[in-house]
Amino acid sequence: MQYMFLIYNTPESEPTYGSPEFQAMMAGFAAFNEKASADGVLRGGEALKGIDTATSVRVRGGKVETMDGPFAETREHLGGYYVLDLPDLDAALRYAALIPVAQFGTIEVRPLMDYNPANT
Repeated sequence: MQYMFLIYNTPESEPTYGSPEFQAMMAGFAAFNEKASADGVLRGGEALKGIDTATSVRVRGGKVETMDGPFAETREHLGGYYVLDLPDLDAALRYAALIPVAQFGTIEVRPLMDYNPANT
């Protein structure tokens, strides 16, 4: 089953760019990427640009509305994601704990829907 790992953090809790803590975090991401690749479970993942670059879209009464920034107001910001193919939730939770942001943010783990009847 494929799981999406949504990586959330607050900007003030993230290590400062270029600091030793930031370098350690990036080394942690490199180690996670290497492990997930070597284990053959990595299906994708990317960092996201900041919320100041986001545009939200919704349709109300047939009219398209756009708004700058994310729609939901929250202190934590979605900063990136991974998709891993794993046997079960327990395995997914073990991988989630290896993502460096888990030390100061939140990793939301969600199974992906499979709409292919051949896989059910």
